[in-house]
Amino acid sequence: MITVDAVPYPYPFDRRHTALMVIDMQRDFIEEGGFGSMLGNDVRPLARIVPTVAQLLALARAQRMWVVHTRESHLPDLSDCPPAKRRRGNPALAIGDAGPMGRILVRGAPGNQILPLLAPLDGELVIDKPGKGAFHATDLHAQLQARGITHLLFAGVTTEVCVQTSMREANDRGYESLIVEDACASYFPAFHLATLAMLTAQGGIVGWKAPLALLQAAFKETAGESA
Repeated sequence: MITVDAVPYPYPFDRRHTALMVIDMQRDFIEEGGFGSMLGNDVRPLARIVPTVAQLLALARAQRMWVVHTRESHLPDLSDCPPAKRRRGNPALAIGDAGPMGRILVRGAPGNQILPLLAPLDGELVIDKPGKGAFHATDLHAQLQARGITHLLFAGVTTEVCVQTSMREANDRGYESLIVEDACASYFPAFHLATLAMLTAQGGIVGWKAPLALLQAAFKETAGESA
């Protein structure tokens, strides 16, 4: 077992039964000219976490943990995109419309792809999700159950929307989850901090939080004990 010095209390997990969830590290959300910036957001807070997410991915792969990547994406005919969702945001530019990186949040469009630095490797699962949460209208739960996964580490964007929604969905399904706080970000820094507080309040009502450094330290400590 590995134990992270997390908040609100230590988080123990077995790497063989733990998966890393990398949520929506897509060009449309993180790069200038993507959907996020077209909605008037400053994408720099999201871009700043890319090196940390890359380090987290490297750690998980070195430890032979299973990695899951998600993309918020829709079918080309938008049959999986409710009108209420399409109306959100900038009314002049909606999901499915043509943008600088192709059709917005449509599968196969350049903007819908995961950043090259964080690209999935062979054997890693990619979930195309039509909603904010990774479990809604996907086979993620079945995939995790088939591999005996009981614990999840969360990274990605945005903290208060897709990451939080996915972590709450995981909690409802019985997974023990930790959010790697410096591997997540929001367009609104205050929202990031508020979400971390909400997820870990009341004795970890949804789960735990810890920075990448403490996760790395936990693995090093375990390696030292077994040497």
